[in-house]
Amino acid sequence: MGIPLTRCAISGCLLLLLAACQAPPPPEPSEIVPPPDRFSASGDDDLARSWWTAFGQPVLNREVEAALRNNFSLAAAWERVQAANAVYRRTAADRWPALDAVAEAVRGDEENGGNSREEYRAGLQAGYEVDLWGRIRSRVEAEEFRARATKEDYETAALSLAAEVSRTWMLLTEAVAQERLLEEQLKVNERALSLLESRFANGQSPAADVLRQEGLTEATRERLSRAKSRRAVLQNLLAVLKGRSPSAAKAPETGPLPDLPPLPATGLPAELLQRRPDLKAAYLRLEASNRDLAEAVRDRFPRLNLTAGLETVAEDPSGLFEDWTDQLAASLIGPILDGGQRAAEVRRRRALEREQLNLYAQTAVEAFREVEDALVREQRRKERLTSLRRQLELARQTYEQLRIEYFNGTGDYLDVLTALTDRQELRRALLQARRELLENRIALYRSLAGSAKTPVGHEPDPS
Repeated sequence: MGIPLTRCAISGCLLLLLAACQAPPPPEPSEIVPPPDRFSASGDDDLARSWWTAFGQPVLNREVEAALRNNFSLAAAWERVQAANAVYRRTAADRWPALDAVAEAVRGDEENGGNSREEYRAGLQAGYEVDLWGRIRSRVEAEEFRARATKEDYETAALSLAAEVSRTWMLLTEAVAQERLLEEQLKVNERALSLLESRFANGQSPAADVLRQEGLTEATRERLSRAKSRRAVLQNLLAVLKGRSPSAAKAPETGPLPDLPPLPATGLPAELLQRRPDLKAAYLRLEASNRDLAEAVRDRFPRLNLTAGLETVAEDPSGLFEDWTDQLAASLIGPILDGGQRAAEVRRRRALEREQLNLYAQTAVEAFREVEDALVREQRRKERLTSLRRQLELARQTYEQLRIEYFNGTGDYLDVLTALTDRQELRRALLQARRELLENRIALYRSLAGSAKTPVGHEPDPS
């Protein structure tokens, strides 16, 4: 009866130890931050993986693909992925026995006779820690989660780079269009100034009208200079994003701003938690912290180490490998007193896990906000664009009417100048509003998209 009771007691102790060294898994993503039922708006078009192609601009597509291939910051992010994978593989090696070859030559004097003595040793030594409580497994899993999180960081960086290139290209396209518009407006203002100067020479217009028109012309010339400067700066930025020196990069072709693509299907907010790489990275780091905690808990329990050796010893090298001795040993080592070091480490890692939990929650609510902000801004900017188009048409009609009245001698040129200024400003504002609407759509794609296409040259590590 004693033996079965002893076995039961041992089994019961083992079960208690196993229960004590367990760390509860983190909650599911939707349990950490309950997502809303739906977003405030949604379209019907599927969101393409290479979402920038939705604008239908081959030049933009080439610019984004070039940046994904050549951007140095993205290449550095890829090397971080490789380093994290190497750390994981190095840690995973702890699950397997270690085998070392040993060779030694010793020469010394005997105590009594003073004769020299030589001894040669050769052999193999092996060591292995039996993972009784899963401590090593937890450490390996933590590094695996970190490596996967680093890969998601890379996807996030690629997605952000694609958005930055797309945004810069839209800004550059608008800058070129603004420059052309200002050149056109400068010609209009110069012709009007020439006409007023002729009327002034003939006594038909006062000097004040000429001076006002000259002021508008100079203001337009100054805006044109700023537009050229802005275009050059944006070209330099685009070159750097593509990993090129601004002085050596060729300016990309630009045409008119593209039309706004149809609104993409936003999907359910819960799907966003599984799709966005920054959210996946945050949750993987939470998983890694959970495994770190499990390792710290299990580090308080005994370790079982196995060692084995095979050795040959001889006084002459020619005598090696004739006689062999082997040994096998097992040791069970458990902490007794450590001044509370292991308990403090458990508390530290539990706090780090809670930190990652809160960081994930904050990332999730920020992701929901980004989508909602982009949807709200798109609706309001569409309304603004409609209003600007209506204002521009009214300004055109007003200018034409006041111009006719002035040349018929029934109007004041100040009114004509004001109408002309308003019309020109509205045309520039309309271009800017179109670009802002497209830029906001890029932000929406960025907040909804899962990842950018893995760049050529950044292939996954086959190992």
